[in-house]
Amino acid sequence: MKAAKRIVVLGCAGTGKTSFAGRLGEKAGCPAIILDEMWDAHGNAEGVEPFRVAIREAHAGEAWVSDGNFAVATFDIRLPHAELIIWLERPRWLCLWRAARRVWRPGESHRLADLAKVLAFIWNFDAVNRPKIEAERARHGPSIPMLRLTRDRDVTAFLESFGA
Repeated sequence: MKAAKRIVVLGCAGTGKTSFAGRLGEKAGCPAIILDEMWDAHGNAEGVEPFRVAIREAHAGEAWVSDGNFAVATFDIRLPHAELIIWLERPRWLCLWRAARRVWRPGESHRLADLAKVLAFIWNFDAVNRPKIEAERARHGPSIPMLRLTRDRDVTAFLESFGA
């Protein structure tokens, strides 16, 4: 089976989506599209439509790795073009730890002021966000193959075998 050229990476905050997408993009020789960064640049105060325009433009290419959920706002744009969905699964405690730890790293865009909100998001992810993401995935990309990676060694094995 040939390697997918357009890949969507999903998962809770703290699962390692951004790091994984960056590594996979390098390995595949294509851009890693980081939706949190795009939201910061085009969404928030500007609203969702400028964000959606930027999403359309970023996903118009032949090959990309798209990191982030934003299911309601983007799945109708991203999933019809995707060839593979990778869902990163990690224990809640690990996601909480990673989110708390990253606010202290130099140069990190995540801020201490937002930490309580992020921790609450992670705590409630399976009850609140996962059902919305799965519903939008079923609506916009039910036939797209999905791979769940649950451990660091699964991620490493996938990256090592990608394109082989």
